[in-house]
Amino acid sequence: MGLKLFHCHEARSMRSLWLINELKLDVDVVLFSFGRALRSDDYLSRHPLGRVPCLEDGELTLFESGAIAEYLCETYDDGVLWRAPGHKERPEWLQWIHYAETMTVHAASLTQQAIAISDPALRSPTVQKLETRRLEKAIEVLESQLQDRDYLLASGFSAVDVGVGYSLHVGRLFTDIEAFPNVAAYYQRLSSREAFKQSLPAMDAEHKIYTQENYWLTE
Repeated sequence: MGLKLFHCHEARSMRSLWLINELKLDVDVVLFSFGRALRSDDYLSRHPLGRVPCLEDGELTLFESGAIAEYLCETYDDGVLWRAPGHKERPEWLQWIHYAETMTVHAASLTQQAIAISDPALRSPTVQKLETRRLEKAIEVLESQLQDRDYLLASGFSAVDVGVGYSLHVGRLFTDIEAFPNVAAYYQRLSSREAFKQSLPAMDAEHKIYTQENYWLTE
């Protein structure tokens, strides 16, 4: 039956799509716009909160991007992106897989303030200030970790860089990552990967902006 990924552009499901692309797996991507389609009875039978990602692999259904990352690596990786139990980097691999979400919650809060709350009068400058600083503190941790290496693990690129890389991809819209030179160089390495590029929405070749109706980020 193969893999099926339920996906919205630039949502957390980008983590799953990027990792699938890194693994060079065939996948049927079911693309949603944010809104009513995610609240259908059919989709809610898969993901009870009506969010993405949701992954189907045969009879198996999984949601939560961290769980999907672990499952895909355990099931399909040849040891390049995963660090199996017993590997000396296994504890660190697990730490960074889940640190990705620590970062994303701050970017999600800022997205809500900047986009989801359409009336500027209802947005909170205090929340925006606090969440921006929390995001920057999380990025400072990466800056230190990347002091003497290209990727989060000493052994090189792995699935943790996909998870954290997505968090940076969104977080960079709310703070200037150029203030963190190690992180800025890290993001450049990640965003240059072919699998990363394959995970982005299609772009209008002339205007260099994303053409999807519900996609609000520009290059």
